[in-house]
Amino acid sequence: MRLRPLIAFVAYALITGSPVEASQQVASQKTSASARHAGAIARARALVRDSMAGGKVPGMSVAVAIDGKVVWSEGFGLADVENGVRVTPSTKLRIGSVSKPITTAAVALLVQSGKLDLDARVQEYVPSFPVKAHPVTPRQLAGHLGGIRHYAGDEMLSMQPYRTVTDGLAMFRDDSLIFPPGTRYSYSSHGFNLLSAVVEGASGEPFLGFVRRNVLHPLGMRSTIAEHPDSVIEHRARYYVRATNGSLLNAPYVDNSYKWAGGGFISTPEDLVRLGSALLQPGFLKEESRSLLFTSQRTADGKETGYGIGWRVNTDSLLGRTLSHGGGSVGANAYLVMYSERRIVVAMLANTNSSFVGSGGGARQVARLFAR
Repeated sequence: MRLRPLIAFVAYALITGSPVEASQQVASQKTSASARHAGAIARARALVRDSMAGGKVPGMSVAVAIDGKVVWSEGFGLADVENGVRVTPSTKLRIGSVSKPITTAAVALLVQSGKLDLDARVQEYVPSFPVKAHPVTPRQLAGHLGGIRHYAGDEMLSMQPYRTVTDGLAMFRDDSLIFPPGTRYSYSSHGFNLLSAVVEGASGEPFLGFVRRNVLHPLGMRSTIAEHPDSVIEHRARYYVRATNGSLLNAPYVDNSYKWAGGGFISTPEDLVRLGSALLQPGFLKEESRSLLFTSQRTADGKETGYGIGWRVNTDSLLGRTLSHGGGSVGANAYLVMYSERRIVVAMLANTNSSFVGSGGGARQVARLFAR
């Protein structure tokens, strides 16, 4: 449903007397913001184009928000090489593990409403999940401390459709823990898939429905959806890989229904910087919930992991405190980074594997251009 934006638009039109004036006002605000950063935008464009040429990337998209406002959003190259369809700011691309910050926004909402205890056993919310040798908690899952293994073999290439989140747990539910929870950090997308089942148990709703109703729609993230492979999705890109001889190939077919929370969403950079901007200030989440997400967890021996709840926590020598997450998918890379002291948010997506995007190096360079 798009009633809220429509109602706001109609209300503005009634006040000003012209729907055209309403749309022109929005466009004027974007143009004004872009004009103030014209130099940074020109340098960032050159940086992106050079990286695409050097890395032979078919398509890329980037957005920058400062103080909660999108100041630059642009697509580069091709979303569909065979049909010559260009990337635009509306192009939806796989975001891989950048799905995790979306998931933990939902987790934080449940915690602050009193519906989720991060330190309870997961079986309190997912009774069907087998009891392991050691108890596992939602907090540990959200910080990669839960002892749940990551992908094995060719699991990322799964073509198996899973009807529900709980069905998708079959991929790892009967495996032993790889270490006692809390004793060490080990990145695990499967742990986040179990976390999505916890969200369902705590909320009493399907995971995707809860996220859509409580995170995506309130933040205006209308282009962020689960990538159902059989659905017709407007502005969805195609994905590519490189053969050993360097030639471009279509990425293999995959079905990501086993991992919505860990890596199954598609989105746009504009949507992602909206998420980041909303999390940089109290409002969508309470201050204590933001602190929960952005404070590094610790192992049992007291060592910081550099990962909070769905966010990597670090410090940039020039830009200060850094909150970020990268994502790698079959035929795609993504990166979202926030600089809380500068209130700069950058998101970058590509429709093939790109170290410029996936390492975060590209987003960090762009942020520095806008911080001058």
